[in-house]
Amino acid sequence: MANITENITIKRLRNKYRLVVTNDDTFEEVVTFKLSRVSLYVALSSTFILLVGLTICLLVFTPLKYYIPGYGNKKSLTQLQLLKARTDSLEQAIKFNEQYLNGLEKAFKGDATLVLDTNKINVQSQPEDNYKDNSKRNKRNNDDSDDKPRRKRRRR
Repeated sequence: MANITENITIKRLRNKYRLVVTNDDTFEEVVTFKLSRVSLYVALSSTFILLVGLTICLLVFTPLKYYIPGYGNKKSLTQLQLLKARTDSLEQAIKFNEQYLNGLEKAFKGDATLVLDTNKINVQSQPEDNYKDNSKRNKRNNDDSDDKPRRKRRRR
């Protein structure tokens, strides 16, 4: 049964029909088309795709795209980016101010626990003799490391 209905459907798609356009006053045939359902479907589908493609090209390559809501122009996009950067920096400044004020409030109440961010540094003291020798050596090295080339003086 299913095979019979498939064959009937295929035959209907391939049946040929004639479309005749006539002049109403003289009954003269102006245009005649021989169509099938498949050819009509292909023609309408390709016409639809062509119109959609042309509409997309018209919107993409012409200034009509600026009338689309949310598209905007280049100037407004750069202004939006600047405003976003300003907003982010202001939010960060507000956050830092809140942290500062919270720290001050804790300090005034006496609740603040101090956490030092320094490490203990062990410095070994050097004898002054070594220090003087090193300072003379460093002074000589700094004098020799000039960027200017030295010229010898000519005697006359």
